[in-house]
Amino acid sequence: MSTARVNRRSVISEAVAPWSDVAQLLRGGEAGTLIPVIIPRHRRRLWWMLPLWLGLFALLMGVMLSLREGDSEGAADLAYGTLAGFAFAAGCLFLIIGALWWWRSSIVEIEQGTNGVLTRYGAVTRTLDAGRHYLWHPWSRVDFVVDTATEIPYSAPVMACPTQENVPLRSIEFFLKFRITDAVRFVRTIGAGNFDLVLSSAVQDAIRQRARKMRTERAYDLRGSDVADMQELLNRQLERYGVRITGSNIPDVQLPTQYQQHLATRERVAKERTAYEQEWGLTRKRRIDSLGMDIERAKKVRDARIVEVKAALNNAREQVAQLLEEQETNAQRVRFEIETRGRSGLISAENEARAQRALAKAYRDNRAVLQYELARRRLEVGAELASKAPQPVVVRTDGGSGDTSALSTLLAAQLLPRMTALPATPAPNFENEQPDGDDDA
Repeated sequence: MSTARVNRRSVISEAVAPWSDVAQLLRGGEAGTLIPVIIPRHRRRLWWMLPLWLGLFALLMGVMLSLREGDSEGAADLAYGTLAGFAFAAGCLFLIIGALWWWRSSIVEIEQGTNGVLTRYGAVTRTLDAGRHYLWHPWSRVDFVVDTATEIPYSAPVMACPTQENVPLRSIEFFLKFRITDAVRFVRTIGAGNFDLVLSSAVQDAIRQRARKMRTERAYDLRGSDVADMQELLNRQLERYGVRITGSNIPDVQLPTQYQQHLATRERVAKERTAYEQEWGLTRKRRIDSLGMDIERAKKVRDARIVEVKAALNNAREQVAQLLEEQETNAQRVRFEIETRGRSGLISAENEARAQRALAKAYRDNRAVLQYELARRRLEVGAELASKAPQPVVVRTDGGSGDTSALSTLLAAQLLPRMTALPATPAPNFENEQPDGDDDA
């Protein structure tokens, strides 16, 4: 399909053309007009029935001449036979010509990407797909050839479209692509000419509703904006006609001259602002880079200081570890000395205890011997004392006995002074003497 010229509304119409021009019109249109529907100019007439009727008449004449030949004789018989033969030959020839003419006129070729609407006695019966078809019925014909595969471009500029501030825009260019999905519904419901009016009205209504929602200074935002809602609205309106819109956009918006100057000033200010922002961005970038270099330099100095601090810390840790190791060595040495002295003292104490224990045991043995010796000496001293003890003298002075004499009295008188004059010899006390080892024992 050929598109309409720029800033000019597309026109959709149908055309009547012979079968030889159908493909050219569907693909190219004519004079900026979109032609999705072609009404073929049929060359099919009923003239093919004339040879058939003439053939039947010739055959019937041949039959009648044959019957007439049977009733006649002689030259008449020969004449009727010859005429009957010519009649049969002419009838067969006319029948063949009529059949060939009927066969040729019944052939219909539908272009690829189109559908043919088949009618019989003026009523739509079905659609024909692309390819060759044979219409044997005399009153069957293809009334419409509809392009159902091509996405047809359509341009509809809307003039003097008011905005939210009621400022009329010069024009809003709206471009869409549609495709006929149901050929029968399209040709029976609306037709190409009426569809052009309906589509133009629906597009203008949708564009005006969209423009009413926009402010004038933001009218250029309509260019390339999302028009999915408008496409959905148009699809709902055109679905009843068997048409579906496959794509749409707003390629151009033209503002009034005053607003164009205003927008030019705004664009100039915006460009100056952009240039200033770029210059400020470069300055800020240089400052940021300088600060970044200072930060990197400070980071390097900090890293060097950190390395020095870590080295000093490691050195201090090594010194502390060395001091701790020396202290631990001294403590270990002192502990070993203390343990050695303790073990030696313990060993000496154990030896001394063993000696004391042996001595105590020896003392215990010596005590028994000493006690035996003491007991023996005590007996010897007692025996010696007993041997040296004075003999008792019994002097009876009572008058109970008649053994008193003057001699005994005289002896007692002489012995008593002697006995009282002898010094008293103390007896040895061995019970209070104890061996030296008793305390230890």
